[in-house]
Amino acid sequence: MKLFTDIDLDGLGCGVIAKLAFGDDADVAYCSYHVLNQRVEQVIEDPEFDDTELYITDLAVNSSVEKKLEKRFNAGQPIQVIDHHVTAMHFNKYDWGLVKPEDENGKKTCATSLFYDYLIEHHHLEESRALEEFVDLIRQYDTWEWEENHNNAAKRLNDLFYIFNRKHFEEEMLKRLQDHPDAFSLSDTEEFLLDIEDQKIDRYIHSKNKQIIQTFFDDYCVGIIHAEQYLSELGNALHKLNPHLDMIIMLNMARKKVGFRTIHDTVDVAALAARFGGGGHPKASGCDLSPELFEKLVVDVFPFSPIKPDPEHNDINVKYASYGTCYENRKGETTYIRPLHDDHCEVIHNGKRLDKTFESYEKAEYYIKRHYASWIRYDTDYIRHFSKVIPMTTDELKANLETIMEKVLKEER
Repeated sequence: MKLFTDIDLDGLGCGVIAKLAFGDDADVAYCSYHVLNQRVEQVIEDPEFDDTELYITDLAVNSSVEKKLEKRFNAGQPIQVIDHHVTAMHFNKYDWGLVKPEDENGKKTCATSLFYDYLIEHHHLEESRALEEFVDLIRQYDTWEWEENHNNAAKRLNDLFYIFNRKHFEEEMLKRLQDHPDAFSLSDTEEFLLDIEDQKIDRYIHSKNKQIIQTFFDDYCVGIIHAEQYLSELGNALHKLNPHLDMIIMLNMARKKVGFRTIHDTVDVAALAARFGGGGHPKASGCDLSPELFEKLVVDVFPFSPIKPDPEHNDINVKYASYGTCYENRKGETTYIRPLHDDHCEVIHNGKRLDKTFESYEKAEYYIKRHYASWIRYDTDYIRHFSKVIPMTTDELKANLETIMEKVLKEER
């Protein structure tokens, strides 16, 4: 059999279970979208592979190769496409297509889980507890269900995949699943390596959170970041730190790739990626960095400076303060969120109160972060501002801040 599959963990999972099912007869090719069509065409046009069982998992060929696959199938030559991406649903019109983003019970799928079920159903593979656990860890990671279930083991399996090279990881998983069919687990050494890796990831996320360029891309408020590693963790973590954005866009200049990540159910990044020849999931997708995207996401925003993250250690200028919270941006503009009655808030921008009020602090902050690209002013700058005009010590300012703020806001109105 010949298998074409993706280069990520889900793709590797398909490769592992193919080798468990077919042994030495399994010829697995890990490839990206960039080379997929060419490599599939080479096989289906070679008479040597006419009787070879051909599988394509976790990847979608273009329309030209799609027609050739249908011709192959009609000629009685075996072909099976298995995928879970919504952008590949059109393959279901073929007898050789199996695309299911969710199973019959509404549980999200991945290519590995679908391929596993297919091989079991067609008696190519025997079930085992360890293999089922391995497959489900991949499924939970690929669908981000692990985060909802707080199953960190799924994330750590993916981290381990990127620590090891693909060949070593594949060999280790094959041996482990064959030697220990009753349960799947990581070794103590692997857990130690992963603890170190977690620290590296946290530092990387912290540094990248200081490099986000905020802008509007079409109708979306986006954060653009240049990154080459930990992309899944990075995109998700940065969006949680900056939920006012519609998505995080990650640019990998070395590979000329664009990654889109969102945490919002109302944003479909798969549809956006499809517009530029890519695809993926509603909350995680990607495409090539075309000249058009390079112009929009690199050239057009080159003059912009990164937004600052909110301070982590403020004691005075904090969210939900009874005397209000001060924000600032790169233009030197200041904005206040001030609480009113019944949790409502008003916004005062550059000394002018907005005509509308907001139902909650969160909605007020969402508004000013999107419209002004602002962040909470740091205590040092906040106190320095008042100390220039008010003859008080820092401690006196802290003790009388509410009264001072009330007076300042009245004057600004």
